[in-house]
Amino acid sequence: MQLVLSLFSNIGMLDIGFTRNGFCVVSAGDTILGKHHDIKGFNVPFGKFDGIIGGSPCQDFSKARRTPPTGEGKELLNQFKRIVLHASPEWFLLENVPECPDIDIEGYQIQRFNLNAKHCGSTQNRNRKFQFGSKKGLVLQIKRDTALTNVTRCVTASEGNKTDRRKFSDFCLLQGLPVDFDLPNFNLSGKYRSVGNGVNILVADKVAKSIREATETDTARRITYYQFCICGCGEEVTGKQLSKTPACRKRLQIKRERAAVNTPG
Repeated sequence: MQLVLSLFSNIGMLDIGFTRNGFCVVSAGDTILGKHHDIKGFNVPFGKFDGIIGGSPCQDFSKARRTPPTGEGKELLNQFKRIVLHASPEWFLLENVPECPDIDIEGYQIQRFNLNAKHCGSTQNRNRKFQFGSKKGLVLQIKRDTALTNVTRCVTASEGNKTDRRKFSDFCLLQGLPVDFDLPNFNLSGKYRSVGNGVNILVADKVAKSIREATETDTARRITYYQFCICGCGEEVTGKQLSKTPACRKRLQIKRERAAVNTPG
């Protein structure tokens, strides 16, 4: 059984996907040092963990942000990198919004891909960026499902403060939690915020399964021998292909247009 350290655990929704797939997950924020521990002061033993997972706070990178970034988002990415380097696990997984900057950590080859909840059995349109790094350069094979019909809007951490918010039971169901899920010690706004900030459990389950398959079989693919779509979707391309689908090319065009707008002069 692989021992995994979870950072930025929140209420443990990413952790659930990994425990369901046979990993032993220890939370740096809850199990080791208490719920209110600041990760900036967290020190981790060398060589004890097989993997490190985490979904760092995304507010600085979110498209929904209406105020200037605080810098905290990049600082917490640096803290994630620091802990990975100190712990030296065989692999790591970072989850965030698609606008999250790429990270590079010495000694690891990194596969980056986007995964939408609607391709994991959910009726929610929630796209997220994953960065999977491994010392062996392993490649995850994400088996995406056909998107369900009647896909609804993405849940957000602020939905609890809105007049048109969905029922909390429906909100939880969209995130892969049972309809009777509750956080009895939280106020209503805190419940929505905690569930909205979490990783969709159906997504977490699919990614965790692919990590187990890649790390526990002798036939896992290696980054050295494969190339991936430059849009960041994580899909494999062949020959002289740079992008996989028309949607990928549209995504790249949007990125170029945004970059041109933000370029001085």
